[in-house]
Amino acid sequence: MTVDTETRPLPAARHARAAVAVLFFTNGALFANLLPRYPQIKEDLAIGNGAYGLAVAAFPAGAITAGLAAGLLIRRMGSARVAVLGTLLTGAGILAAGLAPSVALFATALFLAGAMDALTDVAQNAHGLRVQRLYGRSILNSFHAVWSIGAVTGGLMAAGAMSLGLSLGVHLAVSAAVLVAAAVAALRFCLPGPDNGPEETGPEETGREETGRERLTAEGARGTSRVGVVLAALVLIATAGTLVEDAGNSWAALYLSDALHASAALAASGFIALVGAQFIGRLIGDRLVDRFGQRAVARAGGLITAVGMGLALAVPTLPGTILGFALAGFGVATLVPAAMHEADALPGLKPGSGLTIVSWLMRLGFLLSPPIVGQVADAAGLRTGLLVIPAAGVLVVLLAGVLQARPRRD
Repeated sequence: MTVDTETRPLPAARHARAAVAVLFFTNGALFANLLPRYPQIKEDLAIGNGAYGLAVAAFPAGAITAGLAAGLLIRRMGSARVAVLGTLLTGAGILAAGLAPSVALFATALFLAGAMDALTDVAQNAHGLRVQRLYGRSILNSFHAVWSIGAVTGGLMAAGAMSLGLSLGVHLAVSAAVLVAAAVAALRFCLPGPDNGPEETGPEETGREETGRERLTAEGARGTSRVGVVLAALVLIATAGTLVEDAGNSWAALYLSDALHASAALAASGFIALVGAQFIGRLIGDRLVDRFGQRAVARAGGLITAVGMGLALAVPTLPGTILGFALAGFGVATLVPAAMHEADALPGLKPGSGLTIVSWLMRLGFLLSPPIVGQVADAAGLRTGLLVIPAAGVLVVLLAGVLQARPRRD
C-alpha cells in the first residue's frame, strides 16, 4: 500500500505538483533576471556603494512589511490565486525597478516587488504543503530545488540578454511576460477548494526524526525554559543562510566586475555559481541529513562556507572567487529548511508559530545585509564587506548544536 501511494499518486496531485513547481520556478527566475543587471543600474544612476546598499535593501524591506498579510489573503483568495497574482505584480515591480530614472523610484519599485514576492513565497509554500499532504510524504524540498533551477535560469537569461546587447527594458519586459504567462497557465492545474479544507493523506512513515519538540519535552521544565534560546538560535541560523544568499544576489556581480574586472556577462557567473551549488545541496540534502543528521550537515556546511569564501577573499582570483561563491551556496543549502523544521516542532508554542517567527525574522538578513556590506565597502572596500559570508559560516558552526543530531528510526 505504501509503495502504491508513493509511486502512483492521484492524477490531480501529480498535476498540482507540476503546477506548484512552475510557481517556484517562475518565482526564482523573475528576480534573478534583475540581479546581474545591478552593476549597470548602479552605473546609470551614478550612486556609491552605501546608497546602492540602502536602495537594494528596499526589496527585503517590502517583504518584511507585507509578509504577515499573506495569511489573510490566502484565507480570502486561496493560496494558488495569491501566488499567481503575486507573481504578476512582482514581475511588474521588477520591470519598473529596471526602468527607474532615479534612486528613489528604483528603491520604491524594489519595495513593491519585494512585498509581492513575499506574498508569492508564502502562498506557493502553502499550496505546496497541500500537495504534500496528498502525496503522504515529504516533497517540499523538491520545490525549493526547483526554485534554485529557476534562479539559475533567470541568471542565465540575464547573461544571455547582456551578451546579445538587449536593452534593460526589453530584457526585463520579455522575461516578465514569459514567466508570468507560465504562472498563469499553471493556475488551472492547482488544487481547488479552500486551503483549510481536508486533504487526502498518505500512509504514515515507518521511520521518523526525533523533533525539537520531542527532545525539549523530554527534558521537562528545563527544556521548556530553553525554548526562547533555541528559537533565537534557529533564527540566527536561518538568517546566516539568507545573509550568504543575499551576498550572491546583491554583490557577487559587482565584486567580480569592479574588483576583479570581469566582463558584465562573466560577472553574472558568481550569482549563478552560488544558486547552482545551492540547488545541488538541496537536491542531495535530504539523503545527507538522513545519514548524518541535520546538526552534522549544518556544521559541515558552515565550515565549507567559511573556508571556501574565506580563501577566495584572501587570495582573490576570478576562478577562485566564483568557486568561493559556489562553495558558500552549497554550504548554506539546507540551513533555512532545517531551522524551519526545528522551529515548527518547538514545545510551548501554538502550531505554526515557530515556523512563522523564523520565516519572518530571517528576512532581516536580506534587509540588513545590503546596507551593512555597502557601508563597509565604502569605508574599506567591497572585498572587506564580503567577509560577512565566512562570518556567517562560523556562526552556523557555533550554533548548529540546537539542530537534530541524528534521525531516530522506530
